[in-house]
Amino acid sequence: MATFTQRLLNSVAPIWERTHRHPFVTGLGDGSLPVESFKFYLKQDYVYLIDYAKLFAIASTKADDLATSAKFAALQEATLHHEMELHRQYAARFGISREELEATQPSFVMLAYTSYMLKVAHQGTLAELVSAVLPCMWSYWEIGKQLAQVDGALDHELYGEWVRTYSSDEFGQLAQWLIGLMDQLAEGKSERELARLEEHFLNTSRMEYLFWEMAYRREMWPCEKN
Repeated sequence: MATFTQRLLNSVAPIWERTHRHPFVTGLGDGSLPVESFKFYLKQDYVYLIDYAKLFAIASTKADDLATSAKFAALQEATLHHEMELHRQYAARFGISREELEATQPSFVMLAYTSYMLKVAHQGTLAELVSAVLPCMWSYWEIGKQLAQVDGALDHELYGEWVRTYSSDEFGQLAQWLIGLMDQLAEGKSERELARLEEHFLNTSRMEYLFWEMAYRREMWPCEKN
């Protein structure tokens, strides 16, 4: 019998396949991605990580068992103190200072994406929160593994570190943990509840695609030209 997360994956297959073919993503692998697009991405992703950490904090308070609560609390700590510091160091290689990162204004897509997830987190169940946040971690792992197969991608002077991070066993273990938790939380749910989880997963998968598109075009707001 297929797991619930397999159902989720099947429901977004066309979107994820399109994401894997996006020029930002393929450009990370073959090195063709314009540096200015990656710099735009780094700054927007830094803003994203701030809200991402908040999602883990909310998840920790909504967890029913101590182990899950502690895991989410640890993820928040790691995001705020480890991942963001690595992000700052990586950005510095592109001439982006900490001050510039922290002064970054969110793009329309970034704002819409994290606002949606935070709304789900505050108003919904832990299962809903996980279904909304899962596409980010899971899709990054899938992209990382795919790009790691491209000749030279792991050693590229600019983007190799990104590929190595998201194709790593350490990151894969986190993704697998969250996938497993989603399946666990889906157990015993009615079809109506499962459909709601699937809706969140679909919506944030769409937002993931739009995030790549936004970064590639370096677009702050669709109604304004950069």
